[in-house]
Amino acid sequence: MNIEQMKSVLREIVTKTDLTPCVVGHRGVGKSAAISQLCREIGYGYVPLRLGQMEVGDLVGIPYREGGVMHWSRPSWWPMPEAPPTVVHCDELNRAQQEDTLQAIFQFVEPPMTGMERALHTHKLHPSHRVIITINPPDGTYQVAPLDRALVDRMIMLYVESDYACWSRYARQQGFDAGVREFLAANQNLLAVANLPLEMEAEPSERGWEMVSILRQRCSFPRELEMEVYAGIIGREAAIAFLRWQNEQHSRPLTAMEILHDWEKVSARAESQREERHSATIASLLDHFRGGGELSDPQEENLVSYLDILPRDLRFAAVKSLITIPTVALRLASDRHDRVVLEAIRAIGGEAAGC
Repeated sequence: MNIEQMKSVLREIVTKTDLTPCVVGHRGVGKSAAISQLCREIGYGYVPLRLGQMEVGDLVGIPYREGGVMHWSRPSWWPMPEAPPTVVHCDELNRAQQEDTLQAIFQFVEPPMTGMERALHTHKLHPSHRVIITINPPDGTYQVAPLDRALVDRMIMLYVESDYACWSRYARQQGFDAGVREFLAANQNLLAVANLPLEMEAEPSERGWEMVSILRQRCSFPRELEMEVYAGIIGREAAIAFLRWQNEQHSRPLTAMEILHDWEKVSARAESQREERHSATIASLLDHFRGGGELSDPQEENLVSYLDILPRDLRFAAVKSLITIPTVALRLASDRHDRVVLEAIRAIGGEAAGC
């Protein structure tokens, strides 16, 4: 994804979840500048940490004794609970020069468990604050350390690449020299030297699927970026398989079991179904009830909710067929369903009278 797409994804993650995104990109592509700009746009404070220049004491604080108890002083950069929502930008994570520095930040990178606060040693980060990581890829062209698989598993890996159209818009907004902009418009291959592919493949894990679930429930990504976001959590192969499965599920008609048992989950799909798929769903419902399928009180409500979203002609046809099944007819005749069913029943009665 390009820098603009990265910002749109980060905006969703930062404002709607407490997960930890890790932006991976080559030098000069604009990772840090874009994160700082995003914070200004959404009204968040911005605290940059260059981990390659920090030691353990810079992160966890200096120890001191109070009575017989050891404490650690709060680092000067630590956002206070009363501060406005703030992004702590952990830059150069894989440039940490000391192994114990990387081990210390490991806890801070991990998203907090439900009901808990993100922590760094004894310090607790207020839930309004967020953490974003940026790194250069370990492709042999940078003096960086490979990241532990368990650390990668705790982050959403977002891969950012150079994009001329994106840079051109930024250059125009910032008032870059016209000569530079005109030259690069004619020589787009010279915007940045081609780099090796970004290869830090994530892998499926229980934690990864939980993060995908959180993103699907809380965030809305453009369709063209959804696969990239999920691939940064569970790997490309699993992300492709998952989204393909989702598309297959959405392209088939809903079944009677889905309407009767999972209405809340499938109601949006039901409303977007085309008429031929509604016809298949209605046929499934008729087969279910004619085969002796029961209709409990919750299922009755789900059935009527489905009838309510049908186009008028389809609703009449569905009700006309359903009231030929005695057990279903008794329930649909209830007064509380008059708004949805009564008009159809009256129309059916009118047809009978005309005959």
